[in-house]
This record gives sequence, C-alpha cells and structure tokens, in this order.
Amino acid sequence: MTPILFDLNDASSLKEGLIQQLNAEEGQLNQRRFPDGESYLQVQTPVKDRVALVLCTLYQPDEKFLPLIYLAETLKEMGAQKVVLIAPYLAYMRQDKRFHEGECVTSIYFARLLSQSFDHLITVDPHLHRYDSLDEIYSISSQVVASAESVAHWISQNVKQPLLIGPDIESEQWVAEVARLAEAPFEVLLKERHGDRDVTVSLPHVERYGEHTPVLVDDIISSGRTMIETIQHLQNAGMHKVICIGTHGLFADEAYQQMLSAHVEKIVTCNTVHHPSNDIDMAPALAEAIRKNLA
Repeated sequence: MTPILFDLNDASSLKEGLIQQLNAEEGQLNQRRFPDGESYLQVQTPVKDRVALVLCTLYQPDEKFLPLIYLAETLKEMGAQKVVLIAPYLAYMRQDKRFHEGECVTSIYFARLLSQSFDHLITVDPHLHRYDSLDEIYSISSQVVASAESVAHWISQNVKQPLLIGPDIESEQWVAEVARLAEAPFEVLLKERHGDRDVTVSLPHVERYGEHTPVLVDDIISSGRTMIETIQHLQNAGMHKVICIGTHGLFADEAYQQMLSAHVEKIVTCNTVHHPSNDIDMAPALAEAIRKNLA
C-alpha cells in the first residue's frame, strides 16, 4: 500500500519531488487558528493501516512544533501503521551541553518530545557536534541522509575547475568527502594565532589554483560571518569570485544580502529550508532513505 505524505513544510519543493518518487498519496489537512491563537487541525485523508509520512523542515521550530505534534498524535489515533517524521533540517541541535547552571539542554528535551509522538525520524546532515549519533538523544529509530553526494553532483555539473575550500580545520572531513565525490581538489583555511587579538588566516598552496573557481562549502549558513570572513581572505589571496554552498541555508537577519555584496559569484543551498538560493534537490536522496524504511 502506498504511503500518505502530509506536508507541514514552508513551500519547499521537496513535497512534489517526494510524492512523485515515492508514488505517494498527498494527505489533505484542514488547518486554521482560532481568534485566541490556538491551532485547529483536521486530517481529511483516511490513514488506517497505512504509513503516514509527515514532511516538516524544522527551521524556526517554535511556531511549527505544536501543529506537528497534534498531527502526529491524530494520525496515530486514526490507526496509522507508522508515523514517520521527515525533517530535512532538524532544529535544536545547538545546545548539547549545560555551560552554565540552570541552562536548558534543549537538544535532549526536544528529542524526547519528538520521540514520544513519532515512530521514526529521517533528516539531512544534523548538526552533530558533541553527539556521535542521534541515538544518544532520540529513543526512536532514525536515518541520517548525507548531502555530500548531491552537493558534489551539483558542483560537477555546474562549476568549471572547482577548488573546494573549508573555512576551518573542523570542516576538513566533510569538505574532503565532497571533493572526493566531485573529483576535485580541496584546501582548508589555516588559522595561526600570534596573540589574543592577532590571528592570520592563510590558504595553503594558493599559487597552484590561480585558474580554479573557489567553492566554499559548509553544512549550515546562519549569520554568514564565517563565510564572509573566508570570502575576504580568498579575495585578498587573489582568487576568482567565490561560489558559496551550504546544506542548510538559514540566513539569519541580513546574512543573505550581506553575502551577496561580498566577492561572491553565486550562493547555492540544498532545499532542506525553503529559500531563493535552493538549487540542490535532496528529494532523490530522501526518497531512497524512505524506501529503505518502508521495505
């Protein structure tokens, strides 16, 4: 029996791609808000004994969370065989440690709440910093879809003589994998500290890549400061205009406009968060992960 996909997304192109690739039925919802701001939700598609897929990218999660939980619980009460959350961007992974007394470790509590209402989680490149896997905080099964192959394919198809660049040593492992898949060279910016406020940044072997197109890649673009600083260093090194690629383009405040005004040729993101920069489609990779879960 084909799955039913309910979309709580923010106008992302993922819905149509997933429905087509999974041959899924689109679930119908009736949603509105009461005058006092409370949510009304009605599931209009029967789900008994069927797998219900809920698509919801969790950027700006606070306004989405309650409708998401209400939908999951309603689907379970209506007899869905399994309720799967597809969260291309998974929120509340930042606070993974209590740095000061009384701080809420939101990643743990958010994971606990989602785990109570869903049977399975599928996401794209979650920000695993101090966690080795989602299993450390989520009690439901999960699948992590890597964006590296999709990013590498876009680079191969769209960039002539790419040189992949990581903004810091922490990005080296991810940048190296994208470079391997794209069959392109890569470098990582090196920072050398001479004092508390005296830091120099260098691009190793810059003289080798005078004719290459620098492609700056990172998993999340939020404030854009890391990207902008890196772009400035590449410009100072005499490199061509930079192509910036991010898996999750959050672009807080004026980040996107500030980046566009820098030494940039193009800004490209995956469609995990709806944005004009979306040009890398994650639907094929997500559909493959969903099919494995349904098998």
